[in-house]
Amino acid sequence: MKWSVLFTNETPPSLKQVAKYIDNPLWIEFNARIQSAYQVKPHMEYSRCLMQAGWNIKYRKGGKSLCTLYPAQGYFIALVVIGNQEFAEAESSMPQCSAYVQEVFRNTKTGNGQKWLMLEVRDKQILSDVFYLISLRKRTVS
Repeated sequence: MKWSVLFTNETPPSLKQVAKYIDNPLWIEFNARIQSAYQVKPHMEYSRCLMQAGWNIKYRKGGKSLCTLYPAQGYFIALVVIGNQEFAEAESSMPQCSAYVQEVFRNTKTGNGQKWLMLEVRDKQILSDVFYLISLRKRTVS
């Protein structure tokens, strides 16, 4: 069943329900790692966005977004915004990232000096790449 229809905007899922729906150990690893590394807690929000409607999980530090996670069956999507301050470093380090992340980076349009990368986290390499991109954001977030 599609995530956006499982829970109404009045009824948020628990983190346990999110984990059960995704059913992928990378989800557990990601959440434990980001909470530990950045001392942040997940914040559940409901989005009406047509591309990814439904409940999502946001991680913020210093009032700015580190990433937003969108549940899917068997995987999750991590939205990481690469802004003006991180752009040059992210672009120059793309050859060290997985072919998938490079392709998403290359194919994502730049607007106002930013790229909004929607990355499907399906394996450990992509997970690692997402954390690298978040680390670039963290330098500018503190």
